[in-house]
Amino acid sequence: MKKAPVEIDPKENPDLACLQSIIFDDERSPEEQAKTYKDEGNDYFREKDYKKAVISYTEGLKKKCADSDLNVVLYTNRAAAQYYLGNFRSALNDVMAARKLKPCHLKAVVRGALCHLELKNFAEAVSWCDEGLQIDAKEKKLLDTRAKADKLKRTEQRDIRKAKLKEKKEQNQNELLIQAVKARSIRLVSEATDEDSDSASEGPGELSSDRLTSENPYGARVSLDDQGRLSWPVLLLYPEYAQSDFISAFHEDSRFIDHLMVMFAEMPSWDLEQKYRPDNLEVYFEDEEKAELYRVPPECTLLQVLQHPRYFVKALTPAFLICVGSSPFCKNYLRGRKVHHIK
Repeated sequence: MKKAPVEIDPKENPDLACLQSIIFDDERSPEEQAKTYKDEGNDYFREKDYKKAVISYTEGLKKKCADSDLNVVLYTNRAAAQYYLGNFRSALNDVMAARKLKPCHLKAVVRGALCHLELKNFAEAVSWCDEGLQIDAKEKKLLDTRAKADKLKRTEQRDIRKAKLKEKKEQNQNELLIQAVKARSIRLVSEATDEDSDSASEGPGELSSDRLTSENPYGARVSLDDQGRLSWPVLLLYPEYAQSDFISAFHEDSRFIDHLMVMFAEMPSWDLEQKYRPDNLEVYFEDEEKAELYRVPPECTLLQVLQHPRYFVKALTPAFLICVGSSPFCKNYLRGRKVHHIK
């Protein structure tokens, strides 16, 4: 070569650089130079300096010598170094190059099987092992690798089957859920609506599987039990104190009073006047399109309200306003607003 390889700095090691320059003299044949690089790479490999080993084997391959067996060794050895560096794809490319030159080179086959195993190509790993065992039926590495790859392949195939069954089951459940919402004629409205549209409402036919799993922002979703009854995530808002409660599963046959009795069995910390008692509370929902309110009797079930012709479920999460009916805030809040009473 015209200059020393980059791994030896002539300023720091002038003697070694000079010696290496002589060893790698371009006047020597490509085969001799490639063999010297191979030997140097082997030394680095034994020292577990795999990065330098890769450099040496690469320099040997650059000589493009006519000795195909030597090139096979260079490719296979570089693959081993790349393997220990965790570069499994590069290692696999090298063993494939080696096998193009020598298809039955056992070391290349073994290394390729190991690479496929690390890359989780379990079927390919088994195939490479089978090819190698045709060359040497007793090769322990191939026998062990094949057993491991075959076990992992079966596990992977089982997991894929389970995932497909789970997906199919979820699709069936979602279809039943969509049918249940449609059957109840519950009106839905998207979270984001077009201000220019005449109405933000969408019919139950618009409900899709994607919306069931992605539209609710509170981490809960509508569910269907074994008896075919729905439970909804429900938001209760207390405008007087800017507080709220979230019920993750409000059964459609449950009454509002049932939940209020449980939630206000103890006074909340923000109720300093201790006036939020179940018998004092009034439940409302807002018709945003008409800017009107509807008062809901606490004895009503959730389903009865959801089926009201002016109730629209927003983002698959019904929401209701809770006030203390006798409070000055509630009277002021309702002043000037049209309030309908649901019977």
